Amino acid sequence: MKKRAIAAALVAAFALVAAAQENKADRTLKVKLNYTGSVKVDDKHKIFLFVFDSPDFTQGAGMPIASDTAAAKDQTVTFSNLSASPVYVVAVLDPNGAYEGMSPPPSGSSMGMYSKEPGKPGPIAIEAGKTVSVDLAFDDSNKMP
Repeated sequence: MKKRAIAAALVAAFALVAAAQENKADRTLKVKLNYTGSVKVDDKHKIFLFVFDSPDFTQGAGMPIASDTAAAKDQTVTFSNLSASPVYVVAVLDPNGAYEGMSPPPSGSSMGMYSKEPGKPGPIAIEAGKTVSVDLAFDDSNKMP
């Protein structure tokens, strides 16, 4: 009788572990940058990318769920282990190279946003266990006030 109870408990424990791994939702997002502005992009003038789980970032609400940098105008940046879907991506480039990514971008920073409609953040749906690739093109026409 005890062996059956222990076996049942082990089966239940394995089922819980499997369910937890399934809910982890290993989503990957690859963002291919295409910056065509005039600022030189290098190790001192990096493009900062931020991933949000809500479009409310356009209203100054919400914190990024992931971030990374690129040191080339056409670099691909990969975000692994994302738990949210859809997600929204923003790119920021400070022409002075002083931005550290931990505060609001400085005035005059170029900004880009993945979008299907001008001025509106585009949701990027990523199914659990899948990888999605998007292109994010931007230039110096949209700047931080």
